[in-house]
Amino acid sequence: MRVTPRFGLQLYTLREDVARDLDDSLAFVARCGFPAVEAALLPGLTARALRSALDRHALRVCSAHALPFGDGADRALDDAQALGAPLVVVPFAHPERFASASNVAALADELNAAAALVRSRGLRLGYHNHFWEWRALEDGSAAFDAFVSRLDPAVELELDVYWARTAGRDPAAETTRLGARVTRLHLKDGPADKPESPMTALGDGVVDLKAAIAAAAHADWMLVELDQCATSMREAVRRSAEWLGLRAAS
Repeated sequence: MRVTPRFGLQLYTLREDVARDLDDSLAFVARCGFPAVEAALLPGLTARALRSALDRHALRVCSAHALPFGDGADRALDDAQALGAPLVVVPFAHPERFASASNVAALADELNAAAALVRSRGLRLGYHNHFWEWRALEDGSAAFDAFVSRLDPAVELELDVYWARTAGRDPAAETTRLGARVTRLHLKDGPADKPESPMTALGDGVVDLKAAIAAAAHADWMLVELDQCATSMREAVRRSAEWLGLRAAS
């Protein structure tokens, strides 16, 4: 059965605004029509303060970016629970982790161990890609394929369609191929040529977002995330909300 997706915003997108005025930033998110955010505990922001502010603006947390590894694992999971995030998403693994088959296997095993810890806290674990996951391994195969095949099937994938496109992949085809593993999409747009190129509001770049969204039959949340834009970030977020059919902030 196809899941009806909901749209949210990865809070990292508005990190500069949040640093200046958390409440004003969340009021803007709510006015854009987003019902939820994907949390990122930005510098100086505690889980308790963020949860309180989100409650004031009737926003929920659909997931949280965190690193549930090592000495900081328990704190990361405490924060996720305080925020009410059902899914903890590992936002980043260094490109070197995908440079060889042995490195890929070691990373997958670390995530599998983390998944067991996350489950013991009543949460779920996911992984968010960039573009370097699709580099070729020694045998010519894509590192991402080896990584996914070794992951615990319970580890969910948050497929970033822009980085997939930057890696030369068709986001809709990747989404279809990965099937039920993809429970989140990260939506961003832009030229998808070089990592440092400014991104754009949804619909203004080269990514076939409509095809990717249509292919994501199992994704219950689709999240706008923009790293950098030539326009103001608020303008890009507002226009992205309009493109998604949400009510836009004035």
